[in-house]
Amino acid sequence: SYSFCTLLVSKVVNMGCSESKEAPKKQPVKQEAKPKAEPKTEEPKKAEEPKAEEPKVEEKKEEAAEEKKEETPAPAAQEKKEEKKEEKKEEVPKVKADMRQQVLLRMEMALITGDISKACIDAFKVQYDALVGGDTGLIAEADIAAADEVENLQQLDATEMSEVAELLNKTVILKLNGGLGTGMGLSKAKSLLEVRDGEKFLDFIVKQMEHLQKDSKDVTFMLMNSFSTSGDTRAHLREKTDIQHIMQNKVLKINQETLGPAKHKTEALNWCPPGHGDVYAALLGSGKLQELIDAGKKYIFISNSDNLGATINPAILRNLAEGDKDFIMEVCERTEADKKGGHLAKKGDGLVLRESAQCPKDDEAEFQNVSKHKYFNTNNIWLKIPALKAKMEENGDVMKLPLIRNSKTVDPVDKESEKVYQLESAMGAAIETFGEKAKAVCVDRSRFAPVKTCNDLLSLRSDAYEKTADNTLVLVASRNGIPPTVVLGDNYKMVAGFEELICNGEAIPSLKECDKLVVNGTCPLKFSPGTTFKGEVTINVGEGSETKTLPAGEHTGEVNI
Repeated sequence: SYSFCTLLVSKVVNMGCSESKEAPKKQPVKQEAKPKAEPKTEEPKKAEEPKAEEPKVEEKKEEAAEEKKEETPAPAAQEKKEEKKEEKKEEVPKVKADMRQQVLLRMEMALITGDISKACIDAFKVQYDALVGGDTGLIAEADIAAADEVENLQQLDATEMSEVAELLNKTVILKLNGGLGTGMGLSKAKSLLEVRDGEKFLDFIVKQMEHLQKDSKDVTFMLMNSFSTSGDTRAHLREKTDIQHIMQNKVLKINQETLGPAKHKTEALNWCPPGHGDVYAALLGSGKLQELIDAGKKYIFISNSDNLGATINPAILRNLAEGDKDFIMEVCERTEADKKGGHLAKKGDGLVLRESAQCPKDDEAEFQNVSKHKYFNTNNIWLKIPALKAKMEENGDVMKLPLIRNSKTVDPVDKESEKVYQLESAMGAAIETFGEKAKAVCVDRSRFAPVKTCNDLLSLRSDAYEKTADNTLVLVASRNGIPPTVVLGDNYKMVAGFEELICNGEAIPSLKECDKLVVNGTCPLKFSPGTTFKGEVTINVGEGSETKTLPAGEHTGEVNI
């Protein structure tokens, strides 16, 4: 039962706390192994698992072997050994087998209570063992080269939607819907944020699906929700019974010093989402992947729910179906506004994705060099479903993805709380795993219109974008695929402040001919209905708390209020 599982987890955690305090006094490994044999906490089979994995804890297996064999090593050898340990101490904290056992026991209890899947645990083990083995997840500039031979969408055969009707019957559309939008001050699914005319992201997505079903009634639509977004999402879509749902997993946060499980008194804070790379484990672990194969589904298109430009492109679908590639990533050309985001690169004969968290500090200048690293991942990913299943089976039911090690505090709002690692992975990083069976296709910005900040939301609500017949929001033709740059300032980072700026939707300005809009100063600002920005506009409101109003009309250049 759930209560039994909770008590068992509590016992394991308490056991771990006492063991970690005594650990410095008990040097021999065989003495520390005693607690693992307790039949109540683990089956005999599980108790042996850490033993088999123990060599992974040390960076150098030969050192571990020496320590076990030599009870009284020569002073010189001992001194040399200690020097080696000291060199790597900062990067790879020592982890005893019981710490790994505690981490995996906590994960397995979440499996028993139905919070995560076995596929999630298998993927987490790979990430965790990489962490304790010294993997930082960093990708050095010296190990990669610029990806300069990327196919353009215009090079693919022109295709009408009616020509791929049969392919659509074998296609699944999966939207990643796990984001809460906390960075924008939201406490519900970001996909429930109003985009324009009272319609939310999910409303647009449903209408896009209904439009597709005119050409193919058998196209499958699916959402990957998180524990934070599932309730709100299902309630909003309660009448849409033809939408399938899968759940994103969660994983333990890892204490940076011990590499054991985080131990905050609020249990929910000890867990975190494993990144959108979890989509592969979620599909496999939920049984949906096999269900889709049994239903004759061949292709899957995955994208973010806040990107309304990510719809079925018939040319890419046809290219995937008829070509020899199993994985296609849509990329866009980077601009200065994109320089802090991840980029595509070449490594050996294949492609890799390098996220900002994977860039060494010394390489940041090259990371942000948009003339060298020209392409970024839109997170619009196309895969052949049978090939996806085969690739995971080939790797022990795991999609091998590079580790992304994020350094955080266990309580995000308490910077003095326990320092932890959050182990994540990126969905697009599978481009490396598929090797020669993967490629990138460069698309224009009409297929990339995400909302990460209120700056993006202002652009999307303005006349710089228009709604098409298939309910896609795309940049108007006169913008030539380039969105306006918007920098509103700290007062408008949260949706509440943003709504005050635009008078709750009554004063959305025209940005169709605006290149850049910047708001400087701390005084609250309100736009007036009928406001138009052209070219580059900088609004200076000054310092203070007095609310100021920008008069209606056309504005360009420097505007002081």
